[in-house]
Amino acid sequence: MAKQTPVKKEKTQASTSQAPIKVITVNRQAYHDYVVERTVEAGISLVGTEIKSIREGKVNLRGSYAIARNGEIWLENAHIAIYEHGNRYNHEPMRNRKLLLHKREINQLLSKVAAKGLTLIPLKLYLKGGRAKIELGLCRGKKLYDKRDAIAERDVKRDIERIVRGR
Repeated sequence: MAKQTPVKKEKTQASTSQAPIKVITVNRQAYHDYVVERTVEAGISLVGTEIKSIREGKVNLRGSYAIARNGEIWLENAHIAIYEHGNRYNHEPMRNRKLLLHKREINQLLSKVAAKGLTLIPLKLYLKGGRAKIELGLCRGKKLYDKRDAIAERDVKRDIERIVRGR
């Protein structure tokens, strides 16, 4: 009788694409002011006290944007509050943070921003597999009448839901 080799069980590790996502903050103002044409996930280069403050949920993305400098994408105007248990090495709340993207993704985004007059706006900040990620939107600014149409459409949907629930 031939000797049987034991079958090895493969380790099943949750990859970063399968990791649970914990949304920290959503930039709702961006959805009001812009039409999102495409979204991109990017990592953020942070210091120790910044990630601790993010885990506590003390982040504000309102008014922030991403720009390109020297072939890199930088997040500007994002406020990550000072970590209250930090020491003298605490971070600056409004500092510029480097976004981590592949060179190919950066070149695609920059070509669209330059050609079509779009802008890069952070839409969400979340933790994925223990790492902070940001969802960047390639956005086009809304006109005032577009904003009014969106508000009217939202009101109609709310009224319809109210009527349906009432039955």
